[in-house]
Amino acid sequence: MSISNFEHIGWLGFLAVIMMVALGYLLAQQRRQRHLINFSNMEQLEKVAPKRPGPVRHVPIALMLVGLIFLTIAAAGPTSAQKVPRNRATVVLVMDVSLSMEATDVPPSRLEVAQQAAKNFADGLTPGVNLGLVTFAGTASVQMQPTTKREAVKAAIDNIKLAERTATGEGILTGLQSIETLAAVLGGAETPPPARIVLMTDGKQTVPDDKDVDNPRHAFTAARLAKEKDIPVSTISFGTTWGTVEIPDQDGKGAQRVRVPVDDDSLQEIAKLSGGEFYSASSLEELSEVYNTLEQQIGYEMTMGDASRPWLILGMLVTAAGVVTALVYRQRLP
Repeated sequence: MSISNFEHIGWLGFLAVIMMVALGYLLAQQRRQRHLINFSNMEQLEKVAPKRPGPVRHVPIALMLVGLIFLTIAAAGPTSAQKVPRNRATVVLVMDVSLSMEATDVPPSRLEVAQQAAKNFADGLTPGVNLGLVTFAGTASVQMQPTTKREAVKAAIDNIKLAERTATGEGILTGLQSIETLAAVLGGAETPPPARIVLMTDGKQTVPDDKDVDNPRHAFTAARLAKEKDIPVSTISFGTTWGTVEIPDQDGKGAQRVRVPVDDDSLQEIAKLSGGEFYSASSLEELSEVYNTLEQQIGYEMTMGDASRPWLILGMLVTAAGVVTALVYRQRLP
Protein backbone atom coordinates (compact mmCIF):
# COMPACT_ATOMS: atom_id res chain seq x y z
CA MET A 1 0.00 0.00 0.00
CA SER A 2 2.39 2.66 -1.25
CA ILE A 3 1.42 6.32 -0.90
CA SER A 4 2.62 9.16 -3.11
CA ASN A 5 0.61 12.07 -1.70
CA PHE A 6 -2.50 13.09 0.25
CA GLU A 7 -5.51 15.04 -1.04
CA HIS A 8 -6.62 16.14 2.46
CA ILE A 9 -3.36 16.20 4.36
CA GLY A 10 -4.89 18.24 7.21
CA TRP A 11 -6.55 15.11 8.53
CA LEU A 12 -3.13 13.76 9.47
CA GLY A 13 -3.22 16.25 12.34
CA PHE A 14 -5.62 13.86 14.05
CA LEU A 15 -2.65 11.53 14.55
CA ALA A 16 -1.53 13.92 17.29
CA VAL A 17 -4.84 13.35 19.09
CA ILE A 18 -4.34 9.59 18.87
CA MET A 19 -0.83 9.97 20.28
CA MET A 20 -2.21 12.03 23.18
CA VAL A 21 -4.80 9.34 23.91
CA ALA A 22 -2.07 6.68 23.90
CA LEU A 23 0.09 8.82 26.19
CA GLY A 24 -2.86 9.40 28.54
CA TYR A 25 -3.49 5.67 28.69
CA LEU A 26 0.16 4.98 29.57
CA LEU A 27 0.12 7.63 32.31
CA ALA A 28 -3.09 6.18 33.73
CA GLN A 29 -1.51 2.72 33.83
CA GLN A 30 1.58 4.07 35.61
CA ARG A 31 -0.59 5.86 38.19
CA ARG A 32 -2.56 2.67 38.74
CA GLN A 33 0.67 0.72 39.24
CA ARG A 34 1.89 3.22 41.84
CA HIS A 35 -1.38 2.88 43.76
CA LEU A 36 -0.95 -0.88 43.85
CA ILE A 37 2.61 -0.59 45.14
CA ASN A 38 1.47 1.80 47.90
CA PHE A 39 -1.16 -0.66 49.09
CA SER A 40 -0.03 -1.36 52.69
CA ASN A 41 -1.40 -4.87 53.13
CA MET A 42 -0.14 -7.00 50.20
CA GLU A 43 -1.66 -10.17 51.63
CA GLN A 44 -5.05 -8.49 51.69
CA LEU A 45 -4.48 -7.30 48.09
CA GLU A 46 -3.84 -10.88 46.97
CA LYS A 47 -7.13 -11.91 48.54
CA VAL A 48 -9.05 -9.02 46.96
CA ALA A 49 -7.48 -9.37 43.49
CA PRO A 50 -5.84 -12.79 43.29
CA LYS A 51 -5.85 -12.69 39.49
CA ARG A 52 -4.70 -9.28 38.40
CA PRO A 53 -4.90 -8.76 34.61
CA GLY A 54 -1.62 -9.30 32.75
CA PRO A 55 -0.18 -7.57 29.67
CA VAL A 56 -3.03 -8.96 27.55
CA ARG A 57 -5.28 -6.29 29.01
CA HIS A 58 -3.53 -3.70 26.82
CA VAL A 59 -4.40 -5.50 23.55
CA PRO A 60 -7.90 -3.97 23.06
CA ILE A 61 -6.78 -0.36 23.43
CA ALA A 62 -3.70 -1.02 21.27
CA LEU A 63 -5.85 -2.46 18.48
CA MET A 64 -8.28 0.46 18.67
CA LEU A 65 -5.50 3.04 18.50
CA VAL A 66 -3.86 1.30 15.54
CA GLY A 67 -7.26 1.09 13.84
CA LEU A 68 -7.75 4.83 14.37
CA ILE A 69 -4.36 5.48 12.79
CA PHE A 70 -5.38 3.54 9.68
CA LEU A 71 -8.74 5.34 9.54
CA THR A 72 -7.00 8.70 9.85
CA ILE A 73 -4.72 7.87 6.94
CA ALA A 74 -7.80 6.89 4.90
CA ALA A 75 -9.52 10.18 5.78
CA ALA A 76 -6.46 12.11 4.57
CA GLY A 77 -7.12 10.81 1.04
CA PRO A 78 -3.91 8.98 0.15
CA THR A 79 -3.05 8.74 -3.54
CA SER A 80 -0.64 6.47 -5.38
CA ALA A 81 0.51 5.67 -8.89
CA GLN A 82 -1.84 3.10 -10.39
CA LYS A 83 -1.71 1.17 -13.65
CA VAL A 84 -4.95 1.63 -15.56
CA PRO A 85 -5.97 0.52 -19.06
CA ARG A 86 -5.64 3.15 -21.76
CA ASN A 87 -8.94 4.20 -23.27
CA ARG A 88 -7.30 5.81 -26.31
CA ALA A 89 -4.09 4.80 -28.06
CA THR A 90 -2.95 3.69 -31.50
CA VAL A 91 -0.55 0.90 -32.37
CA VAL A 92 0.51 -0.14 -35.85
CA LEU A 93 2.14 -3.52 -36.23
CA VAL A 94 4.59 -3.32 -39.15
CA MET A 95 5.55 -6.82 -40.29
CA ASP A 96 8.28 -7.93 -42.66
CA VAL A 97 6.88 -10.28 -45.35
CA SER A 98 10.01 -10.72 -47.43
CA LEU A 99 11.00 -14.18 -48.65
CA SER A 100 13.45 -14.58 -45.77
CA MET A 101 10.42 -15.18 -43.55
CA GLU A 102 10.24 -18.65 -45.10
CA ALA A 103 13.34 -19.65 -43.12
CA THR A 104 12.77 -22.64 -40.84
CA ASP A 105 15.40 -21.82 -38.21
CA VAL A 106 12.37 -20.94 -36.04
CA PRO A 107 10.13 -23.96 -36.64
CA PRO A 108 7.86 -24.43 -38.40
CA SER A 109 8.90 -21.17 -40.10
CA ARG A 110 9.58 -17.58 -39.18
CA LEU A 111 6.36 -16.49 -40.85
CA GLU A 112 4.06 -18.96 -39.09
CA VAL A 113 5.53 -18.21 -35.69
CA ALA A 114 5.35 -14.45 -36.34
CA GLN A 115 1.70 -14.76 -37.35
CA GLN A 116 0.78 -16.71 -34.23
CA ALA A 117 2.59 -14.30 -31.92
CA ALA A 118 1.05 -11.28 -33.67
CA LYS A 119 -2.47 -12.69 -33.21
CA ASN A 120 -1.77 -13.33 -29.54
CA PHE A 121 -0.55 -9.74 -29.29
CA ALA A 122 -3.83 -8.52 -30.81
CA ASP A 123 -5.84 -10.55 -28.30
CA GLY A 124 -3.80 -9.26 -25.37
CA LEU A 125 -4.12 -5.53 -26.05
CA THR A 126 -6.61 -3.61 -23.91
CA PRO A 127 -9.96 -2.93 -25.67
CA GLY A 128 -9.42 0.82 -26.00
CA VAL A 129 -6.29 0.50 -28.14
CA ASN A 130 -6.65 0.84 -31.92
CA LEU A 131 -4.47 -1.74 -33.67
CA GLY A 132 -3.47 -1.58 -37.34
CA LEU A 133 -1.40 -3.81 -39.61
CA VAL A 134 1.16 -2.83 -42.25
CA THR A 135 3.21 -5.35 -44.21
CA PHE A 136 6.30 -4.66 -46.29
CA ALA A 137 8.58 -6.44 -48.70
CA GLY A 138 9.73 -4.47 -51.77
CA THR A 139 6.90 -2.03 -51.02
CA ALA A 140 4.62 -1.46 -48.04
CA SER A 141 0.85 -1.62 -47.81
CA VAL A 142 -1.80 -1.12 -45.16
CA GLN A 143 -3.54 -4.44 -44.54
CA MET A 144 -5.79 -3.05 -41.81
CA GLN A 145 -6.31 0.51 -40.69
CA PRO A 146 -6.08 0.94 -36.90
CA THR A 147 -9.25 -0.42 -35.31
CA THR A 148 -10.50 -1.91 -32.07
CA LYS A 149 -11.93 -4.90 -33.99
CA ARG A 150 -9.37 -7.56 -33.11
CA GLU A 151 -10.89 -10.31 -35.28
CA ALA A 152 -10.47 -8.16 -38.39
CA VAL A 153 -6.80 -7.58 -37.58
CA LYS A 154 -6.23 -11.29 -36.92
CA ALA A 155 -7.85 -12.18 -40.24
CA ALA A 156 -5.51 -9.77 -42.01
CA ILE A 157 -2.54 -11.39 -40.26
CA ASP A 158 -3.66 -14.81 -41.50
CA ASN A 159 -3.82 -13.51 -45.09
CA ILE A 160 -0.21 -12.30 -45.22
CA LYS A 161 1.59 -13.14 -48.49
CA LEU A 162 5.36 -13.15 -48.98
CA ALA A 163 7.20 -11.13 -51.63
CA GLU A 164 10.73 -10.22 -52.70
CA ARG A 165 13.06 -7.59 -51.18
CA THR A 166 12.89 -5.66 -47.90
CA ALA A 167 11.87 -1.99 -47.75
CA THR A 168 12.00 -1.36 -44.01
CA GLY A 169 11.82 2.41 -44.36
CA GLU A 170 8.67 2.14 -46.47
CA GLY A 171 7.09 0.04 -43.75
CA ILE A 172 7.78 2.66 -41.08
CA LEU A 173 6.60 5.54 -43.28
CA THR A 174 3.39 3.71 -44.16
CA GLY A 175 2.81 3.02 -40.47
CA LEU A 176 3.21 6.73 -39.69
CA GLN A 177 0.75 7.61 -42.44
CA SER A 178 -1.77 5.12 -41.08
CA ILE A 179 -1.54 6.65 -37.60
CA GLU A 180 -1.96 10.18 -38.95
CA THR A 181 -4.98 9.11 -41.01
CA LEU A 182 -6.72 7.76 -37.92
CA ALA A 183 -5.87 10.90 -35.93
CA ALA A 184 -7.41 13.04 -38.67
CA VAL A 185 -10.56 10.91 -38.75
CA LEU A 186 -11.00 11.01 -34.97
CA GLY A 187 -10.24 14.72 -34.66
CA GLY A 188 -11.72 16.84 -31.90
CA ALA A 189 -9.11 16.03 -29.26
CA GLU A 190 -6.72 18.71 -28.05
CA THR A 191 -3.85 16.25 -28.38
CA PRO A 192 -3.73 13.14 -30.56
CA PRO A 193 -3.85 9.79 -28.74
CA PRO A 194 -0.48 8.26 -27.88
CA ALA A 195 0.79 6.14 -30.75
CA ARG A 196 3.52 3.61 -31.39
CA ILE A 197 4.85 1.49 -34.22
CA VAL A 198 5.93 -2.08 -33.52
CA LEU A 199 8.35 -3.14 -36.28
CA MET A 200 8.91 -6.89 -36.61
CA THR A 201 11.54 -7.89 -39.16
CA ASP A 202 14.11 -10.61 -39.67
CA GLY A 203 16.71 -9.15 -41.98
CA LYS A 204 18.59 -6.27 -43.51
CA GLN A 205 16.97 -3.57 -45.60
CA THR A 206 17.52 -3.98 -49.34
CA VAL A 207 15.31 -1.16 -50.73
CA PRO A 208 16.84 1.39 -50.83
CA ASP A 209 20.38 0.16 -50.35
CA ASP A 210 21.15 -0.28 -46.67
CA LYS A 211 24.23 1.94 -46.96
CA ASP A 212 22.32 4.82 -48.59
CA VAL A 213 21.47 6.37 -45.22
CA ASP A 214 20.66 9.78 -46.74
CA ASN A 215 17.88 8.38 -48.91
CA PRO A 216 14.50 9.82 -47.80
CA ARG A 217 13.02 6.29 -47.89
CA HIS A 218 15.78 4.78 -45.75
CA ALA A 219 14.76 3.21 -42.44
CA PHE A 220 17.00 5.58 -40.46
CA THR A 221 15.39 8.61 -42.12
CA ALA A 222 11.94 7.21 -41.36
CA ALA A 223 12.96 6.61 -37.73
CA ARG A 224 14.04 10.25 -37.37
CA LEU A 225 10.70 11.37 -38.80
CA ALA A 226 8.90 9.16 -36.29
CA LYS A 227 10.89 10.83 -33.52
CA GLU A 228 9.80 14.26 -34.76
CA LYS A 229 6.17 13.14 -34.68
CA ASP A 230 6.60 11.68 -31.18
CA ILE A 231 5.78 8.17 -32.41
CA PRO A 232 8.42 5.75 -31.09
CA VAL A 233 9.27 2.65 -33.09
CA SER A 234 9.78 -0.48 -31.01
CA THR A 235 11.82 -2.91 -33.09
CA ILE A 236 11.79 -6.71 -32.86
CA SER A 237 14.62 -8.66 -34.44
CA PHE A 238 13.13 -12.07 -35.14
CA GLY A 239 15.17 -15.08 -36.23
CA THR A 240 18.69 -16.42 -35.87
CA THR A 241 22.08 -15.81 -37.44
CA TRP A 242 22.04 -19.22 -39.17
CA GLY A 243 18.68 -19.05 -40.96
CA THR A 244 18.61 -19.95 -44.67
CA VAL A 245 16.11 -19.98 -47.54
CA GLU A 246 16.13 -21.45 -51.02
CA ILE A 247 16.10 -18.89 -53.85
CA PRO A 248 15.13 -20.34 -57.28
CA ASP A 249 17.57 -19.81 -60.16
CA GLN A 250 16.49 -17.49 -62.94
CA ASP A 251 16.15 -20.41 -65.33
CA GLY A 252 13.89 -22.19 -62.86
CA LYS A 253 15.91 -25.38 -63.04
CA GLY A 254 17.48 -25.17 -59.63
CA ALA A 255 17.78 -23.19 -56.44
CA GLN A 256 20.43 -21.70 -54.21
CA ARG A 257 20.42 -21.81 -50.45
CA VAL A 258 21.07 -18.31 -49.11
CA ARG A 259 21.79 -17.25 -45.54
CA VAL A 260 19.31 -14.77 -44.08
CA PRO A 261 20.74 -13.68 -40.72
CA VAL A 262 19.00 -11.13 -38.54
CA ASP A 263 20.27 -7.54 -38.57
CA ASP A 264 20.30 -6.50 -34.91
CA ASP A 265 22.57 -3.48 -35.45
CA SER A 266 20.20 -1.69 -37.83
CA LEU A 267 17.15 -2.41 -35.69
CA GLN A 268 18.92 -1.13 -32.58
CA GLU A 269 19.70 2.09 -34.45
CA ILE A 270 16.10 2.47 -35.65
CA ALA A 271 14.84 2.11 -32.09
CA LYS A 272 17.42 4.58 -30.82
CA LEU A 273 16.69 7.20 -33.50
CA SER A 274 12.92 7.00 -32.97
CA GLY A 275 12.90 6.88 -29.17
CA GLY A 276 11.68 3.29 -29.03
CA GLU A 277 13.09 0.05 -27.61
CA PHE A 278 14.91 -2.83 -29.27
CA TYR A 279 14.02 -6.47 -28.65
CA SER A 280 15.28 -9.73 -30.09
CA ALA A 281 13.59 -13.11 -30.29
CA SER A 282 14.51 -16.44 -31.82
CA SER A 283 11.53 -18.58 -30.80
CA LEU A 284 7.77 -18.39 -30.30
CA GLU A 285 8.26 -18.20 -26.53
CA GLU A 286 10.71 -15.31 -26.78
CA LEU A 287 8.59 -13.45 -29.33
CA SER A 288 5.49 -13.91 -27.17
CA GLU A 289 7.40 -12.57 -24.17
CA VAL A 290 8.40 -9.48 -26.16
CA TYR A 291 4.81 -8.87 -27.20
CA ASN A 292 3.64 -9.34 -23.60
CA THR A 293 6.09 -6.64 -22.52
CA LEU A 294 4.81 -4.32 -25.23
CA GLU A 295 1.20 -5.01 -24.22
CA GLN A 296 1.97 -3.74 -20.72
CA GLN A 297 3.75 -0.66 -22.05
CA ILE A 298 1.16 0.21 -24.67
CA GLY A 299 -2.10 -0.95 -23.12
CA TYR A 300 -1.66 0.63 -19.70
CA GLU A 301 -0.61 3.96 -18.25
CA MET A 302 0.36 5.11 -14.79
CA THR A 303 -1.97 7.66 -13.22
CA MET A 304 -2.42 9.06 -9.73
CA GLY A 305 -5.52 7.58 -8.13
CA ASP A 306 -7.29 7.21 -4.79
CA ALA A 307 -5.58 4.70 -2.47
CA SER A 308 -7.74 5.14 0.64
CA ARG A 309 -9.86 2.00 0.34
CA PRO A 310 -7.26 -0.49 1.70
CA TRP A 311 -6.53 1.81 4.65
CA LEU A 312 -10.26 2.24 5.35
CA ILE A 313 -10.91 -1.51 5.31
CA LEU A 314 -7.85 -2.25 7.43
CA GLY A 315 -8.81 0.46 9.94
CA MET A 316 -12.35 -0.86 10.29
CA LEU A 317 -11.17 -4.45 10.77
CA VAL A 318 -8.50 -3.60 13.35
CA THR A 319 -10.82 -1.28 15.29
CA ALA A 320 -13.57 -3.91 15.29
CA ALA A 321 -11.05 -6.49 16.50
CA GLY A 322 -10.17 -4.19 19.39
CA VAL A 323 -13.81 -3.78 20.39
CA VAL A 324 -14.52 -7.52 20.19
CA THR A 325 -11.37 -8.33 22.18
CA ALA A 326 -12.38 -5.88 24.91
CA LEU A 327 -15.89 -7.30 25.18
CA VAL A 328 -14.71 -10.91 25.25
CA TYR A 329 -11.74 -10.42 27.56
CA ARG A 330 -13.08 -7.84 29.98
CA GLN A 331 -16.83 -7.71 29.21
CA ARG A 332 -16.48 -3.97 28.69
CA LEU A 333 -14.73 -1.44 26.53
CA PRO A 334 -11.37 -0.16 27.76
